[in-house]
Order: sequence, then structure tokens, then C-alpha cells
Amino acid sequence: MKIKEIEAFDAFMKHGTTKAAAETLGISQSMVSRLLIGLEDELGFALFKRSRNQLSPTSEAFLYHASVLRLMSSIRDTQKDADAIANNQLGSVVVAAQPIFCDTFLLDVIKRFKQNHPNVGVRVIDAGLQELLKMIDNNTCDVALGITLEADTYGATVSSLARCSARCIMHRTHPLAKQEVVALTSLQNQTFVELMADSPLRARVDYIMQTVDIKRHIAAEMRHMRGVCALVDRGLGVAVIDPIAELLLQGTAVVSKPMEPTIEWEIALLKSKHKPLSNVAESFCEEIYAEIDSLHQMGILTSLNVS
Repeated sequence: MKIKEIEAFDAFMKHGTTKAAAETLGISQSMVSRLLIGLEDELGFALFKRSRNQLSPTSEAFLYHASVLRLMSSIRDTQKDADAIANNQLGSVVVAAQPIFCDTFLLDVIKRFKQNHPNVGVRVIDAGLQELLKMIDNNTCDVALGITLEADTYGATVSSLARCSARCIMHRTHPLAKQEVVALTSLQNQTFVELMADSPLRARVDYIMQTVDIKRHIAAEMRHMRGVCALVDRGLGVAVIDPIAELLLQGTAVVSKPMEPTIEWEIALLKSKHKPLSNVAESFCEEIYAEIDSLHQMGILTSLNVS
């Protein structure tokens, strides 16, 4: 059966005559009659009793119209979905990101994205670097945000967004707070709060400290940077952090200092090599780019073209 036949039947049942149905559909009365005959032939039972060029619905017609109403409602919903997809207002976005991004600038990205795409679902998965790379490779997320320290990219396309330089943080009463720049040698025998050993940043800090033979006492280890910052705020020790973690320091007694020599890496946006992004996922990426630009302007991140 053809959709035009269904529409003609629905119009007739709602308006009672072929003339009214034709006016509703914007076609000729004779076309409505042909469509109704065609539908009856395909169904194999009579929809109408015909007398003196007048049509009267059979009991089967009323039964069948109940089914047609459900079908027409589904078609309308399908059209609404198509319109929403065309306008980036339907679907979902799954984002895998390292914890520091989930705790900071991704919150503003999600807020702006939802303002412009209120009907699109957003799911953010807190993942370590290796886990999010596997998610990209398995197509279980649309995009991922990670860092380029020791990153095996699996099946991902990697786009670098910005350069990061590690910061050293301490309580404002700590002796190192008086220094403009924290030299690695001044960290000798200091008490540290650290990320867990499986963190790429922790691995880089361990390597550098061993290279220059800096001994440090590790007072506590945390999985998330927000926990590290909170313990430093409580005076437990110093820490080496991602510069984005400075967004967590507002209202605390923690101060942040540049380091010499620097520890650098890049923030990267990862996409699957094998699965094209939906329009809504592309729109989410645009919000990420805008937020990265804002962090550049705040001085938290460094542009890739600045040496």
C-alpha cells in the first residue's frame, strides 16, 4: 500500500466525503476515489458501501482507521524527528574525558551546548587516558578529551587543541609561596600530594624527579585532581598540577606557581578514524573549541603556535 492511499483514506474518514478529503489534501476528487479503490484492492476487504456515487464506511473501515491513526501519528513523529535532526535538536553525544576536564571547563561546554540543543542528550564518562582511547577505538563514545603524555592513539584521529605547562601549587603559608618561579631543586625533600601512579602526569613527574635526583615524601595519593587540590588547600603538602586545575582553586588558600624547567604536554581532541561524527557531535566539538579559546584568553592554556 502507498502512503498517498493511506492519507486519502484518513482524510475521508475524518471529513466524510471525497470532496472534503480532496480539498484537505489539495488533489482532485477523482484522485481521492482512485486512491481509495487502490487501497481496498490491496487490503482485500471492502472499506466502503457504494450507493448512488456516495461512500459509506463499513465496520471494517472504522476498525482499520484506528490502526491508520496510529500509523499517521507515527509518521508525524518521524517527520518531527527528521526536522529535529536537520536542525541539530535530536540525538545524543557521548564524551569520554579525563577527570580534570570533567571537573572544570567541560561543565561550561555542556551548559552552553544544552542551551542551544535542549533536546539532545549528553553523557560524559570520566575515564583515564588508556580507557578513553579504547572507547574511541571501540566506538563507544563520539569524542574524547585527553592529553598527549604517553598516548597510544589506537584507532583515533588526534587534534591538538592547546599546550599545557605544569604548575606547582601550595598553601599560601608554605615557604615556596614566596617564590615567583618554583625551581625543581627547591622541591628537594618536600612533602607532596600526588595523583595515582597510573596517571600520565604522575608518571612524567616521577621520571623528571628521578632524572634530577629529587627526593620527595608522598603524603597522599588521589585519583582526581580536585582531591589533590583540596588536600593542598588543607596544608598537606605541595603538588604538580595540570594548569586547568587552577579553575578549581577559586576561593581556596592555594597559590599556583610556574615551574623551571617546565613540564609540557598538549590537550587533544580524539575522534574515531572509522565512524563519522553526527551533526550534534560536531556542534559539541565547536563548543569545546570555543571554551579552549576562552582558556587561552585567561592565560591558563598556551596556543600551539606560541613557542
